[in-house]
Amino acid sequence: MDRSRVALVQGESRYGNVAAALEAISGQVSLAGVRRVLIKPNFVSTTDQIASTHVDAVRAVVEFVRAHYSGSIVVGEGAAVSPTWDGFRNFGYESLVDGYGVELVDLNAGDTVPVQIFTRRFRPKTVCLARAAAEDGVYRISVGIPKTHDCVIATLAIKNMVMGALVNPKAVKQGGGAPGGMRWAARLIPKAVWRSQLAEWAKGVLLGGSNGSSKMAMHQGFRAINLNLALVAARVWPHLAVIDGWEGMEGDGPGAGDPVDWRVVLASTDSLAADVLTAHLMGFDPARVGYLQYCQQMRLGVGALDQIEVVGNIAPEQVRRSFKPHPTYQRQLQWRLEGAERYLERAEL
Repeated sequence: MDRSRVALVQGESRYGNVAAALEAISGQVSLAGVRRVLIKPNFVSTTDQIASTHVDAVRAVVEFVRAHYSGSIVVGEGAAVSPTWDGFRNFGYESLVDGYGVELVDLNAGDTVPVQIFTRRFRPKTVCLARAAAEDGVYRISVGIPKTHDCVIATLAIKNMVMGALVNPKAVKQGGGAPGGMRWAARLIPKAVWRSQLAEWAKGVLLGGSNGSSKMAMHQGFRAINLNLALVAARVWPHLAVIDGWEGMEGDGPGAGDPVDWRVVLASTDSLAADVLTAHLMGFDPARVGYLQYCQQMRLGVGALDQIEVVGNIAPEQVRRSFKPHPTYQRQLQWRLEGAERYLERAEL
């Protein structure tokens, strides 16, 4: 593949960083013939700002898009286990409606399309994607936070788009995203239990079972989830990645980790290149992040650091640091699947 360009900017404001990064790659962004622009933030939590995309980052993206495009702009998210509209209200997203003519959409609530993933025993399983994210003519922009993760080492632009586009219909209603007993248990059960293989099994089998959450259904063990992320990514690939590292998260991510004052942003029309470079800057070897390697094998983007051209106002080595990994990091490294190629060949590219 040709070299891919990734903007890397460090500055004194979140909004300014995003605006500067997008301007650095503006010549590569083409919105001609686009029917709708979907901007996808990350609401792992609808109450905890550190775990969720800040509205200032999204505002900078909206202004950039509006300067180049007069059509429909949707800010859409499907929160994991609570109503997406709680996040829109709590994080100030309603200000985007009047200011820019943006429509806010709960991706958990609309029509869906099927997509195939695999269980932990690698048997086919059908889950549901939001049609608003998967249909033709949509220009998808992922705006997320660099965070460590409890299953796949790091969650960045690609994973943000995939997991938010998978639906959890029960999360639309207040308190419907997770059974009350589980929310009660979460406050009492030690973290070591939640980090266990048993807990990971419960997510996929109990919460992601028939008529359950398609998001939770992805949790089929470390080998399957990395494969599944790549397979679904091919259906909802982000055309533009914005990774807002004004404040990242390390340790017990993606929802309960510690803040990292970083003050950087990365942006690229090659989402794989953006994720690979960000993982590297977080101190992780991208070759050890399973779903990124699978996306590279599927030729969805550039996955080699030496094929990435970095533009912006700072060099990568100046901002590289070591994020503290999730406590299950060593187990997460056991993602490699013999014969994975035969599953990747089934992806709907």
